Amino acid sequence: MKTDYIEIFQTIRAELQPYAALGFTNRTNSESEYDLWSEKNIKEDNVIERFFASIKIEEDHVCFRYSTITGDDQLQERITKLDDVSKMKIDDILSATYKTFKETEWV
Repeated sequence: MKTDYIEIFQTIRAELQPYAALGFTNRTNSESEYDLWSEKNIKEDNVIERFFASIKIEEDHVCFRYSTITGDDQLQERITKLDDVSKMKIDDILSATYKTFKETEWV
């Protein structure tokens, strides 16, 4: 189980980074923050960008934010410990969200 915020951040960022090669744009990539956006122009919604996910080290936790399956809202997890179950949950969230983005042609 990981409890060091830097180690938690780096582990989750490593899970996010492969999505950059699948059509997402990385806007922030620092030692404490990383995010991904879709910049595909969705004409029917007049949307020129759509948030996918981000990770950021905060003072007392690591914040993992992600788009909901509908793409209209964001949810966040406050992470203070990262074990295998938590990591699998994050992987599942990213996979399901990516699938929705792909099916709806947001990426």
